[in-house]
Order: sequence, then structure tokens, then C-alpha cells
Amino acid sequence: MKYDFDTLVSREGTNSSKWRMKSDVLPMWVADMDFKAAPEILSVLQKRLDNGVFGYSFIPKEWNEAIKSWWQRRHNVSLENEWMCFCTGVIPAISTAIRRFSSPGDQILVQAPVYHVFFNCIKNNGREILSNDLVYKNGSYEIDFDDLEAKLAQPLTTMMLLCNPHNPIGKIWDKETLKKIGELCYKHDVLVISDEIHCDITDPGLNYVPFISVSEECKNNSITCISPTKAFNIAGLQSSAVVTPNEKIRSRLNAAINYDEVGEANAFAIIAAIAAFNEGEAWLDELREYLFENKKVVANFIKEQGLPVKLLPSSATYLLWLDCSAFCEDSSEFMNFLRDKAGLWLNDGNAYRGDRFFLRMNIATQRERVLEGLKRLQNGINLYTSKR
Repeated sequence: MKYDFDTLVSREGTNSSKWRMKSDVLPMWVADMDFKAAPEILSVLQKRLDNGVFGYSFIPKEWNEAIKSWWQRRHNVSLENEWMCFCTGVIPAISTAIRRFSSPGDQILVQAPVYHVFFNCIKNNGREILSNDLVYKNGSYEIDFDDLEAKLAQPLTTMMLLCNPHNPIGKIWDKETLKKIGELCYKHDVLVISDEIHCDITDPGLNYVPFISVSEECKNNSITCISPTKAFNIAGLQSSAVVTPNEKIRSRLNAAINYDEVGEANAFAIIAAIAAFNEGEAWLDELREYLFENKKVVANFIKEQGLPVKLLPSSATYLLWLDCSAFCEDSSEFMNFLRDKAGLWLNDGNAYRGDRFFLRMNIATQRERVLEGLKRLQNGINLYTSKR
């Protein structure tokens, strides 16, 4: 490999949310990576830093062109420059869209288990959560389309938050599934907000399907949130793009982003995004290979050590969804036990509002740490089951 993903990187003294715990606890929870950003990005940031002046920034056309070129090359989708609007993050964009395109008391549809901050966006803005729960059977998840249509048809359902690819289950929704979702939402006049922040972190040889590429209904009845921050580990730079092909929806959304004052870029957000999309391709491809190998390490460890954990198949994200039902009835209890007694911090599956026996593991770290985390998981399970 040209790039180094094995060398341990200390995050001490960086105010890292992920590493804010006792020194003997290994954090494999919140979705950021322990790898340095691509050298191509760091070089651009260093040059900007050396300038020493950090005034207000405007959004140059190079930003639009970089995104446009990336989605054409990587995802075979043609975007137009005017479709894109800068926003300080995917979550600020989603919250702004909720406020602009729904009213207090409206129902916003999600598909649990799903990224837990969706629930905060809905409740914090005075809307109601309505879940078309994904159906878990035979070790994987499916959509109950009868339930989906029934809930989309409810008069107060005005918006659907789609997670594409899906966090936490790591699933790439196929074209037919997205087409069916798009047709139902169009039929019932429900606007789709597609969170595609994990779109570039797929297993080697696999690609996700952009929602707007599926059909005219999907394209004209949706807002898509994209960002380089997950794939290139630059979340702290607060950079995202909101893509809206429909001119009427776009004009209202862009005005709302300006009204909410979440459309102004910091001094590093734009140049980092441009560098990522124009120069980061080789780094990303090697990262995906490394993450794929980490997934195999986890699967092999569980199998060889006979851990009573079922690892769900995952084709996207660096987040693994672990079924602990063989020994655990409440993931909240086991998560706390695992952190306090075995020194491993994973995400509590209850936060995602699925079945109560899942944990989420972030394997976007050096392989040495992945192996250490697996040993701590094994030790934690042994301690937990022996006390019962």
C-alpha cells in the first residue's frame, strides 16, 4: 500500500469526542476514524494555515466542479452546479429541511434501527417520529412495504428521512428498493431527505445507488445530503453539500439554509472538500481495502473463538452491527458492563430503536486496535455471562 493505515495515531490533546474517556478504555463507538486524513488534504490545509489569515470564505465554483466530477466518476451520476448548496453539515441541513418543509406536529418517517440523531432532529423541531421499522429475520433486514405505504398515507406524514447506505446495518439499498420508496413517497406527497454521507465507504468492488439517479420521481421529490467528511475523516471541518434538482424545492431550501445561518464555510471546509474529491481517490480506495480486511478480521475472530455473537453482513460503512441475543437481553446493560469491566466502548443498539440486543462497533482504526478490541469483547462476554 502507498498509504499507511497501520501506524497508531494518538488523539490525546485534540479534544476528540471519541476518545473522551478513561485512558484504559478503548473507544470503538462514535463514527469517526483513527487514521490521519489523506496527505493530499493535509498538504492543502498546511498551505492555507501557512497563509496565517483566516477571514470569511466564499464558495468558489471549484467546489461545485469537484463534487460534480466525483459523482460522475465514482457514481455515474450527472449533477448540475446549481443543484448544490453548501451547508455546515448533514445534520444542520436535515434540521433546516424539517423546519422549512414540515410543520410542528407533522410526522417524519424513519426506518429504525437508524442513525439516532435523526430522532433528535425530529423531536427538537417539534415534529413526531413515525417509524417504518425494518424487519429483522434470518440475520438480515428487509423493508415492510405494506407498513411503509400505510404510514406514508397518513395525513400528517410529510417527510421521510432515508439513510442511504443505511447506518447502523451497513446495507446498500438496491435500485429497485429505492425506486419503490420513491414511487410511494411521490404518490403520497411525502418529501424524501436522503442522507448519503456514508456513500463512499463501500466494500471494494461495490457502489451505492444515489437516490436521485433512480427515477424522475426520486429526482424531483427529494433533497440529498452528501459530504466528504465520513469517507475522508474530516468531520471536524464541518463541510457538506445539499443537492436538490427540483428548482422550487431548491429555492426554498437554499433560502432556509441562509436564514438559519448554516451556509457559511470556515476557512478549511471548502479547500479540504475540493482536495478530497480532486486528489483523494487513491487514498480512499486503499482505505476501503483496509476497512474490508478489518471486517474479515472481526468475522474470523468471532468464528474461530466461538463468540456467541452474530455479525450481520455489511457492504457499506465501517460500522458493524452485532447481534448479542444469544446472551444479552438488553444492550444498554451490556454496553455499560463492557465499558466498565472490560475497557471497551461500543454503541448501545437501543439508541437506534431496533431490537434490544444489538451493539454497534466502529472498526475504522488500526488493525492492532481492532484485535485488541475483539479480545476485550471476548473477555467482556465471558465476565458478563459468568455473573448471570
